[in-house]
Amino acid sequence: MNYLAHLHLGGSQPAQLLGSLYGDFVKGGLAGRFPGDIEAAIRLHRRIDAFTDQHPLVAEAKARFPRERRRMAGIVLDVFFDHCLARDWERYAEEPLPAFTARVYRALAEADELPGRLALIAPRMAAQDWLGSYRDFAVVERVLGGMGQRLSRPGLLAGTWEDLEELYEPLSEDFRRFYPLLQRFTNEALITF
Repeated sequence: MNYLAHLHLGGSQPAQLLGSLYGDFVKGGLAGRFPGDIEAAIRLHRRIDAFTDQHPLVAEAKARFPRERRRMAGIVLDVFFDHCLARDWERYAEEPLPAFTARVYRALAEADELPGRLALIAPRMAAQDWLGSYRDFAVVERVLGGMGQRLSRPGLLAGTWEDLEELYEPLSEDFRRFYPLLQRFTNEALITF
């Protein structure tokens, strides 16, 4: 899952929203690096990633990609699934997407300090409404292009946009089957925190 899904799943309190994003920017042990509620959200982020990476429905979705691009299919699916979530937001959330994203951007703006690269991208994320823009499928192409430029080997994501165009409907169905299971897992995990 990418930013939007983690934010949607990780809890509604500002610290939970922050921790849901920190999970992509903070590596290694936590042990007192952040307030407890943020660390709990980071741990949940990691559990969501593990659940997703190990789930048979996600493995089926990855297997739809041509063999030569399956190595990168997980990254591509993370972004595509955020598109599916934004596109079908009303199916999975009661709060309208613009209100939700405004809360996220407010939490980021009000945070005392953001870790590493998140501190650099948070202002652009809000100004360009990255989270809400996922509704537009064309944004996925731009996101993949930007990710491809940051990879150590340029070209690793080459061809994945065309794959997504071709696989749009079956991968959308994979998302519709998987996301409610992930929501259930996360709701149960939130109870234990």
